Amino acid sequence: MPKIKRALISVTDKTGVAEFAAGLHSLGVELVSTGGTAAILRDARLPVRDVSELTGFPEMLDGRLKTIHPVVAGGMLAIRKNPEHMAAVKAHSIGLIDMVVVNLYAFEKAAAHKNATIEELIENIDIGGPTMIRAAAKNWQDVAVVTSPADYVSILDEMRGQGELSAQTCWRLAKKAFALTAAYDRAIAAKLESIDGESVLPPTLDLRASLSLPLRYGENPHQQAALYSFGKGGVAGARQLHGKELSYNNLVDLDAAWQLVCEFSHPAAAIIKHTNPCGCAEQTVLADAYRKAFEADPVSAFGGVLAFNRAVDGETAGEISKTFIEAIAAPAYSPEALGILQTKKNLRLIEIAESQSDELVVKSISGGLLVQTPDRHVLERAASQVKTERVPTEVEWEALEFGWKVSKHVKSNAIVYANRGQSVSVGAGQMSRVDSVKVGAMKAVLPLKGTVLASDAFFPFPDGIELAAQHGITAVIQPGGSVRDEDVIAAANRLGLAMVFTGVRHFRH
Repeated sequence: MPKIKRALISVTDKTGVAEFAAGLHSLGVELVSTGGTAAILRDARLPVRDVSELTGFPEMLDGRLKTIHPVVAGGMLAIRKNPEHMAAVKAHSIGLIDMVVVNLYAFEKAAAHKNATIEELIENIDIGGPTMIRAAAKNWQDVAVVTSPADYVSILDEMRGQGELSAQTCWRLAKKAFALTAAYDRAIAAKLESIDGESVLPPTLDLRASLSLPLRYGENPHQQAALYSFGKGGVAGARQLHGKELSYNNLVDLDAAWQLVCEFSHPAAAIIKHTNPCGCAEQTVLADAYRKAFEADPVSAFGGVLAFNRAVDGETAGEISKTFIEAIAAPAYSPEALGILQTKKNLRLIEIAESQSDELVVKSISGGLLVQTPDRHVLERAASQVKTERVPTEVEWEALEFGWKVSKHVKSNAIVYANRGQSVSVGAGQMSRVDSVKVGAMKAVLPLKGTVLASDAFFPFPDGIELAAQHGITAVIQPGGSVRDEDVIAAANRLGLAMVFTGVRHFRH
């Protein structure tokens, strides 16, 4: 593109703008600006013209009207190689604008405030900014549009010498600009739609995520894959501290493990294999939680993925280092823990700065998307119903509550044998619930006698609890709701079991 002679700068995010403008000035670029941005440039002792000098109109309407004017738009939209365009701008004394440095009012920041009024939201909707960005981006072959402080350094580096930017750079900046305005409008539409509160499921679902991490392949080597992030924390926004690159399957398992440990308020550890927990425990000490989780199924734990809801300490890291683990998610790692774990060169360590959000859960199917709210239901003991003659003891209640939390994260049909604060064995993903009971019993390494049983959905027949009773369980927690509930309750009474109905199902498909 031609040499950049004039730049219009008007930014909400003032990060680095004075330094960038100084760099442009040193390259002979005339600076034009508005309001607060112009004040910052003057404070930096830079010569700057107000937009109002170009337009002949002052800023007005409480700042709503600044840059919407033919002199501004014409200076951006005129095609330099078009004789008619150039004759028109000359006839109307419109000066060309070769660079537009603009970012937008922080609408999403305002929208994030729970008590934001409609008036506050409206006043944070940028009008002139998107107009200038789109105009400059449309004319990218003649105008450079800069929307992010992250690009300031590379732009100045490229301009040094000839004072120009390549067509490739301007094309990249234009695409980035259109992406910004598109995302901005989507954020506005989504927030305004949510104000009426008619439904958490919008009439139109707009999803936008930035490419965060290209992956070697997907679930299998013949599938292409990448990680995209909404920029809202969680596993997608985690920071990798160590280890070889994350795989598609690592990320799926890390998310499953992280969601599980976030269920617990005390120190907890989860060991995941193929999205199912092979061990989970909640104890007063994190290392004990890991040991309890590991001893439930040490064979399956080999090559597993771990998550912790507390910073990993040296003692816990020492226990982890005794076996081969693929990846670990935690909110932090002590220096001692990092020293131990980083000796495993392939072990992937990720640090998650934020916990779960209330984003909608989206799953693709052929031709569309399935969307649902997250399963955030928390069991309240007082809202549950004891259906048997025998009431659970306090120890059984605590084991039932723990097992119920774990069952929520097991593929249906889900069966969890549990003690207080420890999963003992898991039967996952069988087509028959009684088969899940069998699988859980078959896989058990620890004694099942005295454990409790958690089921993510109702027992359609008494056979499931009858089989579990043969292995020594003492209590059952399940949603209830089967047409044969009375038969199941009668079987529990006959077997001397305590049985609790939650009234809530936790299918996980």
